[in-house]
Amino acid sequence: MQIHEILDRLELLDPTNTFFTDLRKAILNDDKFALFRLIQDQNNSQLIEGLRKYKDDDSFNTDCFSRGQLESKLWLVKELSNLKVDLGTVFLCAGWYATLATLLFESGMRINKIRSFDIDDSCRSIAETFNSPWVKQDWKFKTITQDINEINFSMHTYNVKRADGSKCELSDSPDTIINTSCEHIENFSKWYDLIPDGKLVILQSNNFFEVEEHVNCVGSIEEFAVKAPMDNILYSGELELPKYKRFMLIGIK
Repeated sequence: MQIHEILDRLELLDPTNTFFTDLRKAILNDDKFALFRLIQDQNNSQLIEGLRKYKDDDSFNTDCFSRGQLESKLWLVKELSNLKVDLGTVFLCAGWYATLATLLFESGMRINKIRSFDIDDSCRSIAETFNSPWVKQDWKFKTITQDINEINFSMHTYNVKRADGSKCELSDSPDTIINTSCEHIENFSKWYDLIPDGKLVILQSNNFFEVEEHVNCVGSIEEFAVKAPMDNILYSGELELPKYKRFMLIGIK
């Protein structure tokens, strides 16, 4: 029996139940808002609060809630949780709207703070909305508008914005570096060389070569491991998605 036939039968059982309608939309149409209505029924995530605020904002890129994006981030959180590591201070590189930070905080993992770096300043306020509880918690989460090629991963001094728009200078040495957008990184080896040995590193890339902005795709997890050599690989694997494969490495550089 095909999935659409199963969904047809479920809807016939109770035509007034919106759960089955949303299930159809989420599975067959990759409807992001239907998917999040289903999630909201099961989990009162901070992501729902952020989505409520921006769902009608034309400048908000809903692709951050696509099936591929969500599955890739949930996969990362699951495998990282299984390792039972202390993340300490996290630098999230090319963090976009920092939905991954929200999932990491809500996972209960040991985290001191997360700093999300993205070159696009329009991401800043959205990322801080998705992570509002941790912004309010003595800046356990903050965003920084900066090119990730300019980060000093030994000890980085950077500027964040207060609620009134004024700047505040901070310094941190990251324990964990995360980059789930390696396929977008030009001169990847140059960026990777900036990371000192001994840091916990979590990386994702993919084989979706058809996208013009994907300038650093890899064809396999083995190729990825060559591009990003680690002294101790804690996890390596791939995730099969409808249009591409996502590859992930977790380890000590």
